[in-house]
Amino acid sequence: MKRIVYYVATTIDGYIAGNHDSIDGFVSEGAAVDKYLNDLKEFDTVIMGRRTYEFGYAYGLEPGQPPYPHMQHYIFSNSLTLENIHPKVHIRPPDLDFIKNLKKEKGTDIYLCGGGLFAGWLLDQELIDILKIKLNPLIMGEGIRLFGDSKKKYKTKLLHQKTYDHQLSILEYKLLYH
Repeated sequence: MKRIVYYVATTIDGYIAGNHDSIDGFVSEGAAVDKYLNDLKEFDTVIMGRRTYEFGYAYGLEPGQPPYPHMQHYIFSNSLTLENIHPKVHIRPPDLDFIKNLKKEKGTDIYLCGGGLFAGWLLDQELIDILKIKLNPLIMGEGIRLFGDSKKKYKTKLLHQKTYDHQLSILEYKLLYH
């Protein structure tokens, strides 16, 4: 079965973005960022919420286009409407059965891209298998939390960790739900 891998940049205090979606202070270059970009080539499917998809607009993403051209994109939203949608972009209402079926399909693991609220919802449903954190040497104090409003408590198992230049570390955890 395919795993859902939440591969995300976060601050030491657990924020994936600051107020107004700010990512000021996040490391944006160097060996760890290169590793992340190279790792993304290993996925054929990405899932995300509406806010994460729309976040890309500020960085040149055209509405309806795929941010990762080699992947199938599933954007989960009850309100997003787009014209001129690329064949690799699919908008769906949040649907646990659909996500569970995605995990059963042939292919690579599934990349969960950003989105604290969406990630928190998936965590609450025990659907995230791997958490890969790009841990930035930064305390933000407020913003978008790694798992949104989720209050669930789970143990994890550290699978791998490495610190790169700019003091950016990549930590990989398996989530232990039971």
